[in-house]
Amino acid sequence: MKKFLAGLVVLCLTAFSAIPALAGVSINDVGADYWANKEIVDVVSNDIMGLDSQNNFNPEKQVSRICFVKALLKLLSNDNINVSIKNSFSDVSASDANYDNILRSQQLGLVYGYPDGTFKASKLMTRAETQSVISHITQDKVSDASSLTSFADYKTIPCWAKQVYAKTLEYGIYVNYPNANELRPNDILTRAEAAVLLSRLKAKLDLVKNEYKGEAVEHLDVKRNAPSNEVLVLKKSNVIKEGNVLSIAFTEKFKSEERAAGEAVYFVNEEPIFTEEGTLIIPANSKFNGTILGIEKEKKFNKNARVYVQINEIVTPDGNKAAINAKPFYKNYELKEGPWMTAGKLLLYTAGGAAIGTGAGVGFAFIPNPANIGTGVAIGTPVGAGIGLITGLVTPGLKYHAKAGEEIYVILLEDASVAKQAL
Repeated sequence: MKKFLAGLVVLCLTAFSAIPALAGVSINDVGADYWANKEIVDVVSNDIMGLDSQNNFNPEKQVSRICFVKALLKLLSNDNINVSIKNSFSDVSASDANYDNILRSQQLGLVYGYPDGTFKASKLMTRAETQSVISHITQDKVSDASSLTSFADYKTIPCWAKQVYAKTLEYGIYVNYPNANELRPNDILTRAEAAVLLSRLKAKLDLVKNEYKGEAVEHLDVKRNAPSNEVLVLKKSNVIKEGNVLSIAFTEKFKSEERAAGEAVYFVNEEPIFTEEGTLIIPANSKFNGTILGIEKEKKFNKNARVYVQINEIVTPDGNKAAINAKPFYKNYELKEGPWMTAGKLLLYTAGGAAIGTGAGVGFAFIPNPANIGTGVAIGTPVGAGIGLITGLVTPGLKYHAKAGEEIYVILLEDASVAKQAL
C-alpha cells in the first residue's frame, strides 16, 4: 500500500553535430575497453556530443572554445534559446556557422570573450580553462586548496585556477587521466576528456546555478506502470507532468471507522524525490495535505471499506506551497485493504471454525463412546472449517487501517509546478 570558424567549423559541424544518437548505435573508434567509453556513450546517446559521418567520435582530437560551448549549451538545454543581445565581438560575424551559439554563450555568461573584444572561437581549451567554466556555472562554495597537494603536479596549476580546481574536485567534476595522481591542468582538452567532464556535470545538474539551466525534460522512476514519468525542469520551478506517480506516507495512523468525509489527512515523503537525471524535485519531509472525499464502510459478503482521498497541496520544508491534484493510484482511486489482508481474515475464520468443529466433534463422539473421539475429530474439523470459511465470506469486510509511515502511491491528475529550493 504503500531523465565555426574556418576549418574548425567543419570539425564542429561534424563532430558536435546534432546527429540523433539512436539506441544501439555503434561508435567505431571507441571500444568497450576504452577508458572513457561509459561517458562517451552517455554524451552521444543524450545528443550532447556527436559522431562524424563515419560514426567516429574522434576521442583524441582537441577541443576548441566553440566546440565546448556547443556541447555545454546542449547539456544545459539552452542550445535553442532566442538571442537577445547584439554582437560585440570583432572576430565574429553573422555569417559564421556558430554565430548564434557564440552569442548564446555570451548572453548566458557561460564562456566570455577576451578584453580585446574578441571571442577566439578556434582557440583550444586547456583542462584548467574548462574547469574554470564548470566552476563558474556551479553553486558557489569556498573549498580548501590544500587538497590539491595530493596530486604530484599540483605546482603546475595556475594561481587563478587553484580555487577552481579545489571546488570542482570537491564536486567530483574533473579529469585525472591517464595518471590518477596528476591533473595536467595545462594540457589541451581532448574530446574524450570533454565527454568525461560533461557526463559528470550532467549527473550533477542540481549543482548548476539556475540561471544557466534552460528548459529540460527529465524523468521520474517511482512506479514503472505510471502513465507518465516526465518532469519539465525550468529555471525557477519543476513541473511534474500529469500521470506521474509519487510515493508518500501517512504522517499518523489512520482508521476508517474513526474518520469522516471532509476531514483533513496528511502525508509526507520521507526521502527526497529526484529525477533519474539527478534534479531534486521534491525535498525530503515535504508535507502533502489532503482531504477525505468519502468513506464507504465495510459491508457484508466480505466487501472491505473504501476510503477516497484528494491531495491538494505540497508544502516544502522551506515553506513554499504548490497546488496539486492527486489521488491514490489504485482501482477507482480508492484505498482499501488488499487481498492478502482479506485472505488472512478468511484464514482466521476458517481456522477458528475448524477449532470449534473439532471441539464439537470430540464432544459429541465422547458422550456415547470415548473410543470414537478420532472419528469425531475427522468429522468435526472439516465441517467446522467449512462453516468458518462460509462465515468469513458472508460477514462484513475489513475496515481500512494504515500505520504512521505506511506508504501509498498517488497519481497526478493535473500538472503540478513545484518551486525550486534555495541552496
